[in-house]
Amino acid sequence: MVDKKVLTIQEQISSGISVLKQGGLVAFPTDTVYGLGASCAIPRAVERIYEAKERSENLALPLLLAEPSRINEVASYVSPLAWLLVRKFLPGALTLVLPASKSVSRVITGGGKTVAVRIPAHPLVIALIQGVGSPIIGTSANLSDQPSALTADEVYSQLGDKIDLVIDGGRCLGRESTIIDVTGEVPRVLREGAISREELKRCVELFDGE
Repeated sequence: MVDKKVLTIQEQISSGISVLKQGGLVAFPTDTVYGLGASCAIPRAVERIYEAKERSENLALPLLLAEPSRINEVASYVSPLAWLLVRKFLPGALTLVLPASKSVSRVITGGGKTVAVRIPAHPLVIALIQGVGSPIIGTSANLSDQPSALTADEVYSQLGDKIDLVIDGGRCLGRESTIIDVTGEVPRVLREGAISREELKRCVELFDGE
């Protein structure tokens, strides 16, 4: 049963940390859209994300980190180009696809060899990550192939009792993060979102435009 009691934001954050540590699923506002989180250290919690979203387990799940220094813990290699993008756009609405470290579960990578990471520019999410003490899953809080949720009510309408807690932080901005693959020599935009191709091109000279 999803907890819909009226609590302060700080109380909701504390509840969210507790739920995540116990293997539960928590939806929360971010600087893009509402996210759905689970502890990356609890495999069953990660599996529940796939089930709640009705998402194929072959599709990798992104990780949210609290600070750039944690990227090396989940990526086996971070190129100079990737660090340039980190310095320019993170915290913010950019998701980087990197070679996955062996420490990252194959449940998270969808059986692949890469991991998607983002550092959100939202203090509530950072507080959750720091409270849990490790990166958390940070996928959109919606059913697969359905519109992203911009409010807590939209999360409830799509996911309902499939998750354990929804932190109501008001309406989100509504632009999903831009996803860029930096595993090769030339970066590739996999999804254009809040950060435009033009902004990326001004920062990165080598760019294939795909």
